[in-house]
Amino acid sequence: MANFYSVAQYASFIIIVTVLVKPLGGYLERVFARKHTLLDRILLPIEKFIYRITGVDSTVEMTFSQYATCFVLFGLFGTLLLYAILRVQRFLPWFFPAYQSTPLTPDLALNTAVSFSTTTTWQAYGGENTMSYFSQMVGLCTQNFLAGAAGLAVGIAFNRGLARQLSNTLGNFWVDLVRALLWVLLPASLIGALLLVWQGVPMNFHPYAVATTVEGGKQIIAQGPVAALEIIKNLGTNGGGFFNANGAHPYENPTPLTNFLEMLAIVLLPAALTNTFGRMVGQPRQGWLLFYVMLFLFTCGLLFVHSSEQRGNPLLGRVDFRAGSLQSGGNMEGKEVRFGIGGSTLTEVVTSNTATGSTNAMDDSFSSLGGMVLLVNMLLGELVFGGLGSGLYSMVMAAAIAVFLAGLMVGRTPEYLGKKIGPAENKMIMLYALAAPMIVLPLAAIALSTRAGLAGLTTNGGPHGFTEILFAYTSCFASNGQSFGGLSANTAFYNLTTVLAMMVGRFGLTIPALALAALFAGQRNTPSSSGTLPTHGFTFAVLLTVCLIIMVALSYLPALALGPLLERLLFGN
Repeated sequence: MANFYSVAQYASFIIIVTVLVKPLGGYLERVFARKHTLLDRILLPIEKFIYRITGVDSTVEMTFSQYATCFVLFGLFGTLLLYAILRVQRFLPWFFPAYQSTPLTPDLALNTAVSFSTTTTWQAYGGENTMSYFSQMVGLCTQNFLAGAAGLAVGIAFNRGLARQLSNTLGNFWVDLVRALLWVLLPASLIGALLLVWQGVPMNFHPYAVATTVEGGKQIIAQGPVAALEIIKNLGTNGGGFFNANGAHPYENPTPLTNFLEMLAIVLLPAALTNTFGRMVGQPRQGWLLFYVMLFLFTCGLLFVHSSEQRGNPLLGRVDFRAGSLQSGGNMEGKEVRFGIGGSTLTEVVTSNTATGSTNAMDDSFSSLGGMVLLVNMLLGELVFGGLGSGLYSMVMAAAIAVFLAGLMVGRTPEYLGKKIGPAENKMIMLYALAAPMIVLPLAAIALSTRAGLAGLTTNGGPHGFTEILFAYTSCFASNGQSFGGLSANTAFYNLTTVLAMMVGRFGLTIPALALAALFAGQRNTPSSSGTLPTHGFTFAVLLTVCLIIMVALSYLPALALGPLLERLLFGN
C-alpha cells in the first residue's frame, strides 16, 4: 500500500508539471517580450514608477559586458546589504536575545550573506536560534526575491541571445529584473503563501511561545512570518528554511499537501523555461526535447532513490523492511513520519536536482546509494530543472557539448539552432564545463587533508565522512544548500571555503553562459542542410543523455568510488 501511494504521488507530480509547462512557458515568454498579460493594468503603472525613481531607461538594451556587470554588481550589493543587517540585527526590531542565542560571527554572517544573495541558502546556523524576524523578512526573504529574480533575468537574456541574429545586445537587466519580480515572483508568492496559511503555516510576528510539557519541562515554540519566507524560498529556488529543521518542521511543512505544493513551486518555473526557450528561438520542439531529457533523468533518480530507501539496510537481517498496512517499511531513519519514504524521496530528488536545498529529511541518513543519487544530481550541473534561469542555460550548455562531440565524429563544424560553434564559443562552453570539477574537487581535497577541514567530521569518518565533505562543496557550488548533517560546517574554515564555491557557482557559470549567448546573437542563422545534425529528435536526446552521464563519470567517478560506492561495498547499506 505504501508503494502504491508513493507511485501515485510521483505520477501525479510528473503529470501536473508536464501539463503546466506549456501555459507557464507561454506566460513567461509574454512577460519578457512585453506582450499583453492580464496583470498589465495593475503592474504597468508600478513598473513605470520604478523606472522613473531609479532613472532606468527601459528602451535601452545592454551588451553582454554591461548585462553581466549589472548582474554581478547587483549580487555584490545585495551581499553587502544583507551582511550589514546580520551584523547589527541585535539592535534592530524583533530581536529576542533569550532565544536568538547563536552568535552571528563575522565569518558566519559573510557566509550567510553570500549564500542568500547567490540563491545557495547554505545554512550553517539554526534559523530560529540565530535570526530575528527582521533579519528573516527584510534580509533573507528580500534576498530570496531579488536573487531569484536576477537568476530568472539571466535565463531570459540567455534565451534572447540564442534567438537573435546580428545583434550585440541581450536586453536590459533592470527591466528583466523588475518584470521577474512584478509579473512572476510576487503574484505567485502571494497565491502560494495564502495556500500555505490555509494549510496551517503561521504568518505572524508574535513572541516565541513557552509551553509546559506533561513532564513539567519547558518547551519553546518559535513563531514568525513563516509563510512569506517559505513560499519564496521554493519559487525562487533558494531553499533557506525559517527553522533549522527546514521542510521537516511542522510550521514550514505541516501536511503532505503542503509538501506536494512546495515541490511543485520549486519545479514549475524552471521546467516552464524550457517551453519559453522553444518559443523564443522559434523552435518549440527544441524546448520540449530539453524538458523530456530533464524529465527522464528526474524519473530515473526518483525510482533509484525510492528503491534504495524502500529496500532498507541488508545488514539488519532480522528487521522486516517490507511495506504493509501497518508500516511504511524501508529505511525510515532520518525521515519525517508524516511524509514517509515516498514524500521524502520526492522532496530530496526535487531539491537535489534544482538549486533548492529545502529538504524534509536528513540526507545524512539516506542509504549510501540513495545519498549518492542526490550527490550525482548536483554533480550533473544543476540542469535537471535546476534553478531559475540557471537550469535552462546549464542544459543548453550540455546540449552544445553534445553537438560539438557529434560534429567531431562526422567531421563537420558543429551547429546548434542554426549557429556555428567555433573556437570562441567552445572556450565559453569549456569554461562552463570545467568550473565545477576545478573548484569542487580541490576544495574537498584541501578539507580532507587539513586539520581544520577534518575537524568538521564530528560524527562520521571513513567513506561516509568523505561523502559529507564532497557533498558540502558540491551543494555550495550548485547553489543548492543541502548538506549531510554529520558535517559541522559553522567554522571559519568551512564558512570561508564554501563562500568561494558559492561565488564561482553563481558568477563563474553565469558569465560564460551570457558570453556564449552574446556570441550566438552576433551570428546569422545558417539554413539547415542534409549534413546538419537534428537537435530536436530522439537520437539527439539519447546523445545528450549519454553525454551527461559520461561527463559526470569522467569528472567524479574516482571521488564517488571513495565515498558512497565504497561505503556500499563495506557496509552494504
